[in-house]
Amino acid sequence: MTDTLAFLKALAKNNNRDWFLKNKPKYLQAKETFENLLEAIHHELLAFDESLAGLNPRKQAFRIYRDVRFSKDKRPYKTNMGAGFSAHGKMEQEPGYYVHVEPGNKSFVAGGFYMPNPEHLAKIRQEIDYNAERFLKILNNATFKKYFRGLDDFDRLKTAPKGFAKDHPHIELLKNKSFVVTHTFTDAEVAGRSYARKVAAACRAMKPLNDFLTEAIS
Repeated sequence: MTDTLAFLKALAKNNNRDWFLKNKPKYLQAKETFENLLEAIHHELLAFDESLAGLNPRKQAFRIYRDVRFSKDKRPYKTNMGAGFSAHGKMEQEPGYYVHVEPGNKSFVAGGFYMPNPEHLAKIRQEIDYNAERFLKILNNATFKKYFRGLDDFDRLKTAPKGFAKDHPHIELLKNKSFVVTHTFTDAEVAGRSYARKVAAACRAMKPLNDFLTEAIS
């Protein structure tokens, strides 16, 4: 992954169309390396998550081109490479695993359910309300805690969601609008030979959370 990291680092300093076109061969090589990584990760994921069997791992990457139509930031390219693995594709309204490669020790793997729609969010909150003991057991599992400090708190209500009392014993969990966990990696880890296995190990640890969320919306 050294070439991918190097390309993305250079792109961050030269985020414009002219530079990108001049360096298109380097981009294509970086993209190829990233897709090779996705194949290796997918192979590892299949050892414990058979729901991903129908995926083409090389097709799970997200485009490097930014949608700038409604953004004040007009830089045309992302300075990372990312990919999503879930039962039906790229985590479109379902739990899954997200792989993010970005230089500067900003790489990470994440999982869970990002921004569920209102119907799915209501079902997840209901499932937590009904089965809080099971949900807390997942979050407090030793292997889970080895990789994750708990649910990321970037997307939460400031007060109790509709239908739940402010003094609900699990109100802090119910305030979440996304149910996501994240584990970070250094550039050295990304460039290492065992990176795919390290990503998969973190994904294995988060799978019980994904299973809970999948059951909730089923």
